[in-house]
Amino acid sequence: MSREQQDALSRTALGVFRLNGQFLAVSERLAEPAGLTAAWWQVLGAVLPEPLPVAGIARVMGITRQSVQRIADLLVREGLAAYEPNPAHRRAKLLAPTEAGRAAVRRIGPGHAELAAALLRELGGQDAFDETVRVLERLSAALESVSAHHEDPAAADEPPARGPSQG
Repeated sequence: MSREQQDALSRTALGVFRLNGQFLAVSERLAEPAGLTAAWWQVLGAVLPEPLPVAGIARVMGITRQSVQRIADLLVREGLAAYEPNPAHRRAKLLAPTEAGRAAVRRIGPGHAELAAALLRELGGQDAFDETVRVLERLSAALESVSAHHEDPAAADEPPARGPSQG
């Protein structure tokens, strides 16, 4: 890997870390009036279309099952979600939003729409916004593919690619 490639990777990672922090901060501000945290909103949002097991939510969100379990238990305790039987797996119950959980997420809607409109204007229109989404999705898919390759035991037999300057 060349120094230029390493710099691009570092700049990408730092940019994504900063973006993550920015999204978390704005999500906290949007969720607070609805009585939610950003993390609660994320988990509820993951199960709005259909109930999912905790492990499925973790996969979709790209975080640990334990983190999702802790949040799911809090949502259930607060009456914002409920556990339902899972016909596919006896022990892994499904998490589903309650009507109170759906109502809380709906209260976020106006602020969410306002933020989306502001970002659309700032990015220069719908085409630019769509391209931003495509690039981020492509980066995520590429990182997932590269990570899977590095975790694959068969890939361990292959020597790692090394450029002239490692380090």
